[in-house]
Amino acid sequence: MVTPQDIERINELARKKKTVGLTADEKVEQAELRQAYISGVKSSLRHHVESIKVVDPDGNDITPEKAKKAQFDKGLRDTL
Repeated sequence: MVTPQDIERINELARKKKTVGLTADEKVEQAELRQAYISGVKSSLRHHVESIKVVDPDGNDITPEKAKKAQFDKGLRDTL
């Protein structure tokens, strides 16, 4: 999980890169922090999308089958 301190460090390294440049170690650190941030965003987005139930104007469940399966596997849905 990315902490607020990690985000601040990402921003600090981005500012430094634009002004004076980064050392090799800082470039590695920046890449690792960015990857951790991206992974966290993807995980959060996946969780939210997998929890969505799509309903048409008539009240019929039209959730895509792939999403229904993921919800069923996680115990969020009783039936497919």
